[in-house]
Amino acid sequence: MDFKELLAYKKAFDLSMGIFEISKSFPKEETYSLTDQIRRSSRSVCANISEAYRKRRYVKHFISKLTDADGENSETSTWLDFALKCNYISKKEYSNYIEQNRQVGKLINFMINNPSKFGVENI
Repeated sequence: MDFKELLAYKKAFDLSMGIFEISKSFPKEETYSLTDQIRRSSRSVCANISEAYRKRRYVKHFISKLTDADGENSETSTWLDFALKCNYISKKEYSNYIEQNRQVGKLINFMINNPSKFGVENI
């Protein structure tokens, strides 16, 4: 199986693309701060999931990269909090993205807690 088939990857990718679209409307003065940060952290979730899957031969590498993905997912949540408080996104948009973010977090944590279900060998 390819990492792109992982549900966590698919949902993280969809969230990242949604954030990309909505962040296009952020003010110009946020280009090198909030806009850049939220795009980077949301994309990093996907990148770390893909790296984890490729390193699944070793449980510690797998879990380490997934822990990085979980951290980036939490960072994305924080940037969404700022976007809401700065009135760059509506409460409805915020709720939608935060719920997607929580789902991604749950999937990542499932992978962390069940590495053998993803072909990880305990070598």
